[in-house]
Amino acid sequence: MNQLFIKLEWKQMLRSRWMQLVGVLFIVIFAAIALIQQLALPVDGFTRQTASFLNLLLFLLPLFVLTIGSMSVASDVESGWYSLLKTYPLSLSGYIFGKYVSLVLSFSLILLLSFAVVLIMSGVAGAFQLPLVFVFLAILTVLIFAAIAILCGVIAKNRLHALALSLVVWAAALLLLSYVLMAIGTFVAGHVMLNLTIVMIHLNPAEWIRFGYFLFSGQTTVLGPSFYDFTAFYNSFLGYLIYIVISAAWILGPLALAQWLLSRKGRVE
Repeated sequence: MNQLFIKLEWKQMLRSRWMQLVGVLFIVIFAAIALIQQLALPVDGFTRQTASFLNLLLFLLPLFVLTIGSMSVASDVESGWYSLLKTYPLSLSGYIFGKYVSLVLSFSLILLLSFAVVLIMSGVAGAFQLPLVFVFLAILTVLIFAAIAILCGVIAKNRLHALALSLVVWAAALLLLSYVLMAIGTFVAGHVMLNLTIVMIHLNPAEWIRFGYFLFSGQTTVLGPSFYDFTAFYNSFLGYLIYIVISAAWILGPLALAQWLLSRKGRVE
């Protein structure tokens, strides 16, 4: 039953006009970035191309994953489809897992097509690059924000509420928390600001993924000398292991909380 539910959800995702438009948008943007890079001078390190890919990864991808994923779950509850599913031999964990897997597979397919276009263009022109770290971080972004999207959908009362909640989460992760941190930095000591920044890197999934890029691409020097001890620790084997554990917590934590909240809703009803 779980496999059948995943196939059904995935087909519905792929047939969605929103998902198709998002796929076209990502393909066009990835191709445009690659074309612009062809006209630029090749520079090693943190180039305009890598910055563009990173901004696309951190701004657009979480936005669409959060909105589409949360509205999908809220739509099931609002339309009564979830109530119907409860009459079938589908467990609560099976429902959460099925929605999560279908969402991850849908956006992974979009990323795969986008990367394929860039690689094809690279084969023709021979001037484009697609760092493997972007492939890894793109999949990690989908895995983390898909879990958060499921949680937002469970919390929301309807699709409109899910859309608003996902936008608030996206704005907080990508914009508001950074501005708050900069505002705090204007009146606290430097060492306090350093510790707050390190804490924020762990508590904000967007900053965690951004830090992952600098870590796995070997460009931690971009963070500055003040973060030397912090980056030196994460460049060790133990640091890599902790990065994996925290990333897994960002995935499993929201899913577990979503299942608990949905079970409480079922008991109340």
